[in-house]
Amino acid sequence: MSPRRSYDQYCSAARALDVVGDRWTLLIVRELLAGPRRYTDLHADLPGVSTDVLASRLKDMERDGLATRRRLPPPGAAYVYELTGRGRELLPVLQALGAWGERELGERRPTDALRAHWFALPLARGLTGEGVVEVRLDEGDFHLFVGAQDGPVYGYGPAPVAPDARLDLGTDTCTAVAQGELTVLDAVRSGRIAVSGDGPLAKELRDA
Repeated sequence: MSPRRSYDQYCSAARALDVVGDRWTLLIVRELLAGPRRYTDLHADLPGVSTDVLASRLKDMERDGLATRRRLPPPGAAYVYELTGRGRELLPVLQALGAWGERELGERRPTDALRAHWFALPLARGLTGEGVVEVRLDEGDFHLFVGAQDGPVYGYGPAPVAPDARLDLGTDTCTAVAQGELTVLDAVRSGRIAVSGDGPLAKELRDA
């Protein structure tokens, strides 16, 4: 485990950056907001990170109380990493950072990797209320736990329970939402997001 570097400044922003300012740390938090994940899954969804750097960051996050490592019971018997309550408190930080970075997104470059679930946080910013929302994209499906106060913020694939709403949309629409050019509600009103389901969230979106 590498010794923690510090700005040695008596400032809360500097102290926060002492903990989460290293390259990849906040993106690991983004991935762990989906719940417990194996090291191999994290490495697959963080293209560009080396195995040594990922292992080092995870150890640092354990040391700093942002994440824990535990062994799943049989038949899984694999080790997974998950956020602590302190780590989950970084959700609004990531949301604010994502909103600030909308104008930086621009056109997708040929070298840019993309995972469907990377659209989870931008879409979640445009949803209110509470419930499970299933999202269907060309790149794959994921689901959101809207309004959840603890536990995962989103997950991979179809929702594990009957969702309160289903959203069908194209990558171009999702990109426009992520870039701040289009809100979720405006996309629903214009027909660029198709809403199905009988839950309160689905009705709220259709009636907005």
